[in-house]
Amino acid sequence: MTASPEVVEDAPKTSTPPLPSATLGKDSKGSVEQITLLLFIVVPFLALLAAIPLAWGWGVSWLDLGLMVAMYYIGCHGITIGFHRYFTHGAFKAKRPLRIALAIAGSLAVEGPLVRWVADHRKHHKFSDAEGDPHSPWRYGETVPALLKGLWWAHIGWMFDEEQTPQHKYAPDLIKDATIRKISRQYVFWTVVSLAIPPVIGGLVTWSWQGAVTAFFWGSLVRVALLHHVTWSINSICHAVGKRPFKSRDRSGNVWWLAVLSCGESWHNLHHADPTSARHGVLRGQLDSSARIIRWCEQAGWAWDVRWPDRNRIASRRKADVTGA
Repeated sequence: MTASPEVVEDAPKTSTPPLPSATLGKDSKGSVEQITLLLFIVVPFLALLAAIPLAWGWGVSWLDLGLMVAMYYIGCHGITIGFHRYFTHGAFKAKRPLRIALAIAGSLAVEGPLVRWVADHRKHHKFSDAEGDPHSPWRYGETVPALLKGLWWAHIGWMFDEEQTPQHKYAPDLIKDATIRKISRQYVFWTVVSLAIPPVIGGLVTWSWQGAVTAFFWGSLVRVALLHHVTWSINSICHAVGKRPFKSRDRSGNVWWLAVLSCGESWHNLHHADPTSARHGVLRGQLDSSARIIRWCEQAGWAWDVRWPDRNRIASRRKADVTGA
């Protein structure tokens, strides 16, 4: 399989002025940014650990649960449809309002600036599970200790690597878009908005500080931690285990039990066999809510030129000796 067409190769040197920076941290992470990243990983994770005993002992209100689920799937679809299938792979074309909405929705997931996210993922596809892949679980070898170390790296560790993917090389199309560049640079603002929405709603609905606090715990902290680890599991778990009915040049696999939480992203083997496909769950019974929403956007006239897989396209990527999903 050849590299995805959206990956940008090295361009010849010219006298053209450099493109403007698209993220606050540019192409490297300083100590302050790494400490901030650590806090955004650890604090929500501690809340996630505390969620089970708290729910068992005191329960969780329908308001808090509703806020958690709603914010989770807004951010998750912002990542899967927006950051991933649209901005990274160009699986469809979108009208300007939808393009902006997807950029903002993905930013609410608190997974980093848009342009950096896209650049990292395009590089991942160029070198998937080979030298140069930012987050392959096979980085250290194939023994059990090496794979365990690699899973940690693919899940979390790679994000603390000081050297980052060159954004001007892998995402020049996004940097040239002034609005998208602005949204990417406003990552801190959208993070604050994302964390503030649940407590504001919770406080106003219950008209109490307690309602605001519990909504912040469930709708902000627990939600962010859960979404983080589901998304990161696509990097780690889906490149270590899972069924592989399609031909790809890496070890991407389908992990069925992550499908609903990942909005269809865990049908990862097809994605790496056909990166620009708007649907990842292409076999019978493979739920893919992201593809369904893209279909609705297409029917509403907000999206067009959607790269839907047809039977011939799917069949051409199937392994000859595979009959199941």
